[in-house]
Amino acid sequence: MKRRLFTSTALVLAFSATGSFAQTKWDLPTAYPATNFHTENIAQFAKDVDTASGGKLKITVHPNASLFKAPEIKRAVQGGQAQLGEILLVNFENENPIYGADGIPFLATSFADSKKLYEAQRPLLDKLLAAQGMKLLYAVPWPPQGLYVKKEIGSVADMRGVKWRAYSPATAKMAELIGAQPVTIQAAEVSQAFATGVVESMMSSGSTGYDSKIYESVKYWYDTQAWLPKNAVIVNLKAFNALDPATQAAVTKAAADAEARGWKLSMEKNDWYKAELAKKGMKILPPSPKLSSDLKQVGAIMLADWEKKAGPDGQALVGTYRKK
Repeated sequence: MKRRLFTSTALVLAFSATGSFAQTKWDLPTAYPATNFHTENIAQFAKDVDTASGGKLKITVHPNASLFKAPEIKRAVQGGQAQLGEILLVNFENENPIYGADGIPFLATSFADSKKLYEAQRPLLDKLLAAQGMKLLYAVPWPPQGLYVKKEIGSVADMRGVKWRAYSPATAKMAELIGAQPVTIQAAEVSQAFATGVVESMMSSGSTGYDSKIYESVKYWYDTQAWLPKNAVIVNLKAFNALDPATQAAVTKAAADAEARGWKLSMEKNDWYKAELAKKGMKILPPSPKLSSDLKQVGAIMLADWEKKAGPDGQALVGTYRKK
């Protein structure tokens, strides 16, 4: 009797005198500022879902690690504490090396190559996430990664002993190989870490440097174009499957649009970020031949290590990518 009464009450609330319908509300945490192009793209995705579903599905975006910190978001989605979330794939390489394929230095250094790598990686990501009760909706790369330092450098030897921001297993490994001191700093903490001297250097995009106002503490950025890591928006499968078919289709279509729009935005923003950093007083420089050679040697070591850890799946992924 109580269950019947509850159901009736729910129906009354859902179909009120205003003629409204049952509305589903989802939370989408992200680790990045509201002004970052990834977050702006997510906000548009949420609006598109709202419109396409006729208001049946409302997604609230929580930027700047305000709901969950970056390392917590994947587990929150898996456990249903958040229905959706944005993650940096390379953060989870220790869980499975496949997540880190786009964090291998100099494997894919352009947007075109990054797209090919994503096409080779996507089926394996889908399989991994499905096994954990999640679904990949879309992924968008950051602009190519460059090297932020406080002084001019000419080779990897100049980086020895420097306090280096590590945000993933790959960036921590890179610090080890070049002789820097890795310090784990998440995106929301980057500005303060540089301002207080906790870190002095990092490998990251122009986007991160601009958003975090790194130009206030660091004056050099070497355009190494080392790799293009991707952010992915994932959804809890139970939450997705609980939607009616029309709303599922609305989410899937909005995700496809967000992926296409996000890749375009990342490409367009790449030069813009570099120009803005230069306006703020940073020197945007190409790496010297020696620095470039040194970093590529590090990349070759990291690729060999990654393929060994990733086994047949990883080797097949790289093989498929190189055939494209």
